[in-house]
Amino acid sequence: MSDNSFGKLFNFTSFGESHGPGIGCVVDGVPPNLTLSEADIQPYLDRRKPGQNRFVTQRKEDDIVEILSGVFEGKTTGTPIGLLIRNKDQRSKDYGDIATQFRPGHADYTYQAKYGIRDYRGGGRSSARETAVRVAAGAIADIFLKQALGADFRVKGGVVQIGPHKIDRGNLDWDECDNNPFFCPDATAAVAWETYLDDVRKAGSSAGAILEIVADGIPAGLGQPVYGKLDTEIAAAMMSINAVKGVEIGTGFDLASMDGSHAGDQMHMEDGSPAFDSNHAGGILGGISSGAQIVARVAIKPTSSILTPRKSVDKDGKDVEITTKGRHDPCVGIRGVPVAEAMMTLVLADMLMRHHAQCAILPR
Repeated sequence: MSDNSFGKLFNFTSFGESHGPGIGCVVDGVPPNLTLSEADIQPYLDRRKPGQNRFVTQRKEDDIVEILSGVFEGKTTGTPIGLLIRNKDQRSKDYGDIATQFRPGHADYTYQAKYGIRDYRGGGRSSARETAVRVAAGAIADIFLKQALGADFRVKGGVVQIGPHKIDRGNLDWDECDNNPFFCPDATAAVAWETYLDDVRKAGSSAGAILEIVADGIPAGLGQPVYGKLDTEIAAAMMSINAVKGVEIGTGFDLASMDGSHAGDQMHMEDGSPAFDSNHAGGILGGISSGAQIVARVAIKPTSSILTPRKSVDKDGKDVEITTKGRHDPCVGIRGVPVAEAMMTLVLADMLMRHHAQCAILPR
């Protein structure tokens, strides 16, 4: 089992390494007659690509997507869609010193232990470079869901904390995420983060982050209990992203300290439909969407590649000191926002198709 695929009915399989000729994926299960072109996918990739400001890696990749199959005369054909993104700005020489050494916090040691061989150039397959194709696949899922669910559907993400510095939720404005380099929904916090991250970068270190991803316009009923719960799939999707170390749905871990009389989201009728007084459940009950806003938060560890010397070992079992060279994000969580949005969208597209496969055949 290689486990390079994600999803059941709407799924993708990714391939490629950080410093290989290119990365790509095959997206399968896309319904036919969906309008799709490279120009439709490219804006999603442009939000993620490196080198756009001083707070992300300065590796220069255009991340231009090529559609190799599955689209004819601007429409999907229902057959697998092949996508390719060519690598153009590899600097493999930056990694020569760690060919036989294991960088702290990276997957160098575990890949070596599992396979007995590893591509040390930029981390190879374990590099966050792979996430570009997730964004491309997620773009197709987003285009599909916008057509299937209508104008009320939207997936939006942002950084709500960098290091110890949180946003002020009184300033929460999701549209603000497109106006600053941090995908921050709080304009005031974004200004403060500039100084903080500049100091972190100059110190040769890095910072972690918490992302929040919300989905609106999701109908009640998506999710496959008991082992295919919607929140189970979302958590798995988010945990598959590089550097993610925690996921919570709705109020999440804070629910443990709440009184039961407040934790349960009370309900009332509104415009002829059930509605909720609060949303501690994050839009999911019993693994099935409730119709309320779906909310997930993702904790991303500090970037492991830093200039500060650290202790480690090499393949010969010797103690060594490592200083990681190369071009790295001082906070990898920033560019993680489009990736987490893509994974949320891919889960929702797959769940919508799985729901209709079971429940939309016979009349109710």
